[in-house]
Amino acid sequence: MRYAEGGGLTAERRAVREVLRLEAGERFARGERTSDIAKDLRVSQRSVERWRHDWREGGMAGPRGRYAS
Repeated sequence: MRYAEGGGLTAERRAVREVLRLEAGERFARGERTSDIAKDLRVSQRSVERWRHDWREGGMAGPRGRYAS
């Protein structure tokens, strides 16, 4: 079973992830490659791929975390 809320992260760590998502969104707009973004932000390529999909669907609001308020 998956974590019920927040993916098991503290509020502080969720805030850090949110900053990373927003940075990724800015980089998507500049046309940067998924692998470069993942390496620089120290996250998995799969995470960046999900964020990019969300960004395409919803613009800068797209990559917001599932648990962001």
